[in-house]
Amino acid sequence: MAIAIIAVAAVYAFFDPAGSLFPRCMFKAVTGWDCPGCGSQRALHALLTGHPAEAWHYNPYLFIAVPVALFFGFVEAYQARFPALHRALIRPATFYILIILTVLWTIARNLL
Repeated sequence: MAIAIIAVAAVYAFFDPAGSLFPRCMFKAVTGWDCPGCGSQRALHALLTGHPAEAWHYNPYLFIAVPVALFFGFVEAYQARFPALHRALIRPATFYILIILTVLWTIARNLL
């Protein structure tokens, strides 16, 4: 798993996602709107090449979504150690809140 992460990071560090090697957003192609992840490839490239302000410009949601996803993964991996936290995070209300926040972010980034 660590080797796969290092390989992906190396690709994004050395190749600019603006090129044709990387996939384009299907949501944007169909709707014309930016999806919650639009700009994430360029933001990751900017972060890996030492340009955090540029990364923020491409997709500030990445700075929130990645730590939240890592936190969820950590709690899932160590659910025996943190059972109460795990139970709280797997409740449907938690996922509904995350979905609502993601939809609101999508609407806000396209209207502003």
